[in-house]
Amino acid sequence: MNKYYSTLELNKILEKLSKECSNERSKQMALEIEPCSDFTIVQEELDKTSQAFELSVRFGTPPFFGFKDVCPSLKRASAGGILSLREMLQILQMLNQISALSDWYKHCEEVQTDLDYLFSGLMPNKYLQNRLETSILTEDELSDGASPQLATIRRKIAKAGINLRSSLDKMIRSESIQKCLQDNVVTIRDGRFVLPVKSEHRNDIKGLIHDTSATGQTIFIEPVSVVDANNEIKLLQSQEHDEIDRIIAELSSLCGESADAIINNYEICAMLNLYFAKANLGAKMKATIPNLTHNGVIHLRKARHPLIDAEKVVPINVSLGKDYTCLIITGPNTGGKTVALKTVGLLTAMTMCGLMIPVSDNSQVSVFKNVLVDIGDSQSIEQNLSTFSAHMHKVIEIVNRADEDSLIILDELGSGTDPLEGSALAISIIERLKSTGAKLMVTTHYQELKMYALNTENVENASCEFNVDTMKPTYRIIIGSPGKSNAFAISQSLGMPLDVIENAKSLIDDDSKHFEKIIERLEKTRIELESKNSEIEKLRLEAQENANKVKTQLAEVQKIRDDEIEKAHLTAMTIIERTKAQSNALLDELESIRRQQNKENFSQKVTDIKKRSKGHFNKMYDIANPVTDALIYNDDYTLPRELKQGDNVYITSLDKKGIVSSKPDKNGNVFIQIGVMRTKVSIDTLRLIEKPSVDRKPKGSVSKKAISKVDRSISMDCDIRGCDSIEGVYQMDAFIDNAVMSGLKTITIIHGKGTGVLRKAVHQRLKNHPSVKSFRLGIYGEGEDGVTIVELK
Repeated sequence: MNKYYSTLELNKILEKLSKECSNERSKQMALEIEPCSDFTIVQEELDKTSQAFELSVRFGTPPFFGFKDVCPSLKRASAGGILSLREMLQILQMLNQISALSDWYKHCEEVQTDLDYLFSGLMPNKYLQNRLETSILTEDELSDGASPQLATIRRKIAKAGINLRSSLDKMIRSESIQKCLQDNVVTIRDGRFVLPVKSEHRNDIKGLIHDTSATGQTIFIEPVSVVDANNEIKLLQSQEHDEIDRIIAELSSLCGESADAIINNYEICAMLNLYFAKANLGAKMKATIPNLTHNGVIHLRKARHPLIDAEKVVPINVSLGKDYTCLIITGPNTGGKTVALKTVGLLTAMTMCGLMIPVSDNSQVSVFKNVLVDIGDSQSIEQNLSTFSAHMHKVIEIVNRADEDSLIILDELGSGTDPLEGSALAISIIERLKSTGAKLMVTTHYQELKMYALNTENVENASCEFNVDTMKPTYRIIIGSPGKSNAFAISQSLGMPLDVIENAKSLIDDDSKHFEKIIERLEKTRIELESKNSEIEKLRLEAQENANKVKTQLAEVQKIRDDEIEKAHLTAMTIIERTKAQSNALLDELESIRRQQNKENFSQKVTDIKKRSKGHFNKMYDIANPVTDALIYNDDYTLPRELKQGDNVYITSLDKKGIVSSKPDKNGNVFIQIGVMRTKVSIDTLRLIEKPSVDRKPKGSVSKKAISKVDRSISMDCDIRGCDSIEGVYQMDAFIDNAVMSGLKTITIIHGKGTGVLRKAVHQRLKNHPSVKSFRLGIYGEGEDGVTIVELK
């Protein structure tokens, strides 16, 4: 890493990134990341990091294991080499990693990302994975499942061992043998089962001597009776070793055959681990992906230095490269100037590494060819360089390398020498760097640089805010306002004698005092404006909150209105159903009386039923149109005469015109015909409309013109297509009632062809309808089977 990025402590960020990685290869890749100056590549890397973050949020972070570098082992296996069980276990872990990532990706395949090419390159090898899993127990042992032959040999060895031990146990239990033994146990020497015999009884037990104890008191003898059994076990163990060698060679060959695919997948897994490590690091830093540009514009909103405790760091807002190319930051020592420089430089470098940065949304970072930095004290005793000399060496190098595609960060430019010369030199250096087109951030205490920023185009002042009341910095960056060093105030708060402070103030020339007062007044004005803006924002939020409350209340009122309308609809439907039931009852009673027309009291029954019918209908009208609740206009209007049938009237409570169709009853209510609707209202709501006098026609004659007008105003078609059978029949009944009241003789019911269910229901109702004389299906030109022509009585 070059020295400029080291100065910004980018290496510490990469160390944090490496700790998020699970394997050595990914850790190495993380530490080797360098900022890239290619806009396209940086954008691609940011997109991959962003998409890894989104996948982690939606589906959880994919499983990553601490897999080892298996490439050397696989290359040796592909060349015919034999691998150890440890190496094959590492390959198995790699295969498990490939399989786990492939299985995880299946859950999010519907989401298209720039990481798809990596996931699609994963090639799980289930066969080799299963072979290694079932064959290897540990780094030193194969399992019985490695091959049927190995399992058979091991069963024979176990069985032979059991038989051999049984024989030896019998010998140990023998009294004649027991007195010869040092211990009543069976032991092994040179892979053969033997008995520990006392040295003085060595000739009492016939067999082969394999070993003696260190003291010579114990002789380890293999009895003659078990020599053959031991030989059998030895032979089986030799076969076992041969079979193990064969299996290891076979497994090594299988690994070699898949070496290229596994090596390729090893790199893919390491790369995926790196991208998801970037996403995890971004999540821990509460970071976002900035908007990337290539025009040198930087705009950081609520930027935080990632190496400072998130609970302590103060977010800053910084802009550079759009309205000005040079930002000169002033303010007191320990006020946060250097941290601001490092924050801008480090976040720019992190972005160029494809990392998320701790800023708010809509922040903007540009890609630079060079990020050139001079921060900190570089005094060198070995090189016999003073602070100023070392400082100038770096600045000279930066001046020589600077171009229009450079971000330059300089801390305390021109310090360490005579202030007059230092400030002049600093201004000259800034002018030179500006001429190259570079973007420049500088910190200083010199008033000359503050004045330079005020009077120079493309140069802007900024200050690190300092609270004089608490004598502590706030670490906020204020763009557009130069800052005071506050040396006197800070020295006084630290205990400097007051006479020393006053003497120092008297030594300052009048121009400097005047400039400081101007800055102080500007600072007070800024604070007042911020306070007012804060109050305005508070009022705006309150207004917004009140507006939201009004909207909520309006929504509640709307809901109440809708509920009341729904209740009214339900009440209306109830009235309709009750009225329909009563009407059907009356019709049934009329039909019953019609059948009794030849009986003696028929006339009386007809009279009674007419009275009851009239009473029922009056009750129905009262329910459907309660006149007591109607709005009555009391404007002292008096009808000029009594109302009679046929009078035209205006109904004030309904804002409608109608025709009187009955005489007023004893309660002052009268029936009014409004179009096809007949309603009952109070005569107090009626205003008589006198007709102009016209020539009367002979009695009994009817105006054809009037009839034609009535006919045109009333529809003769009832379209019930799309209704179910119950709703369609209900609408048809209502239409027939209106048609009968309007004097129509023929109507058309449009029910459509469809499945015929609606047509069947319509015909069934028409057969029993008391107002229907006859009906038929339509003919060609009328709608055929899709309509029914009804003739009314």
